[in-house]
Amino acid sequence: MSKHFGHCRWVYNWGLDTKRKAYTLTGKSPSKFDLSNMLPSMKKQEATAWLKEVNSQSLQATLENLDMAFNAFFNKRSEFPKFKSKNNSKQSFNIPCGVDVDYDHGRVWLPKFKDSIKIKLSRKIVGRITKSTVSKNASGEYYISILANDELELPTKPMLVDKHEVLGIDVGIKDFCVTSEGGVVENPKFLRSKQGRLVLLQRNLSHKQKGSKNRKKAQLKVAKLHQTIVNKRTDFLHKLSTRLVRESQAIAREDLNVKGMMQNHKLAHAINEVAWTQFDSFTSYKTEWYGKWYLQIGRFEASSKTGNECGHYYKGLTLDQRTWKCPECGIVYDRDVNAARNIRDWAFILYNKNLVPTGGGEVKSVRSKDDIQRKPKKIASGKVSVGQKECSARASESPTL
Repeated sequence: MSKHFGHCRWVYNWGLDTKRKAYTLTGKSPSKFDLSNMLPSMKKQEATAWLKEVNSQSLQATLENLDMAFNAFFNKRSEFPKFKSKNNSKQSFNIPCGVDVDYDHGRVWLPKFKDSIKIKLSRKIVGRITKSTVSKNASGEYYISILANDELELPTKPMLVDKHEVLGIDVGIKDFCVTSEGGVVENPKFLRSKQGRLVLLQRNLSHKQKGSKNRKKAQLKVAKLHQTIVNKRTDFLHKLSTRLVRESQAIAREDLNVKGMMQNHKLAHAINEVAWTQFDSFTSYKTEWYGKWYLQIGRFEASSKTGNECGHYYKGLTLDQRTWKCPECGIVYDRDVNAARNIRDWAFILYNKNLVPTGGGEVKSVRSKDDIQRKPKKIASGKVSVGQKECSARASESPTL
């Protein structure tokens, strides 16, 4: 496995260096196919004959990963590809095909490996194996992620007829999230609970001499503690997202600018700890699996400052205020529950205005500019618009408190 990690890393760096030099000289860089065609001749050369020691498909998959990194850069989704270091905390290589699993004895066969490898299966793999990834994390644990195609169609999504079929979720730092039904999920604060132990281990690490065996042992202890925190957080997010998706027909969330919020140095540590982006990712693909809707409203909607009952916009609300009394109707709102209900209502309005066929994809577009009003406006039915946007009377019905 170490040879596969090292050889694939070398091929990635070689491909990146070749593309950079070619572009500097000719203004064009070789494609992944051009680089792949160069590998057989390199294996015949004495200087690089050691490339034959590993699976050739893994080397070709590495060049495909390099091509994907360049595409992400040109599409402005990431930075320019960087050279990989053998000192990285995580090492991995891909196996496009040739992996076989023995479920009875808990073993896996990998190409170019003489013997099978003992594994602990998290679940039985259903379908045809298409791709596998072997990885090693900083704590020295080896994992194999197996992708399989079960050739089953995604379930059909039901049409939403009432806003109460939508579960609005407002995430936060004090509480991890609050639902439109009034449910509160506490923030487990896995990192903060281990902060004292982590500080102690990092202090011990800083006192070790660089390059020594004791320093490597101290690094391993820090890595294992970090891995424990990551495992606990991931387990929590998986269980919570699965429960919320199963219990509702649609999930409504606010499109948060997490990257921009991380610029606030006072909140960056707490925002990074709760992992909102990972929670959104889990919720999004699980709604597809279970045939549910995943709806999002715009990030500039005033969900906390707009009264859900009357639509009054309260400008004086600050971050430290957990409740506020509406000067128009006199109702005392919990800011988080009020925000979750506004997210639910506005997402349902968005669903009605952007109705897609049953079984379609996500609805993410914001409401049109024609709906924007400077002040809440009365509608013909006598109902006040939700927030600062005009909406239909059916979609703006007030929930029962």
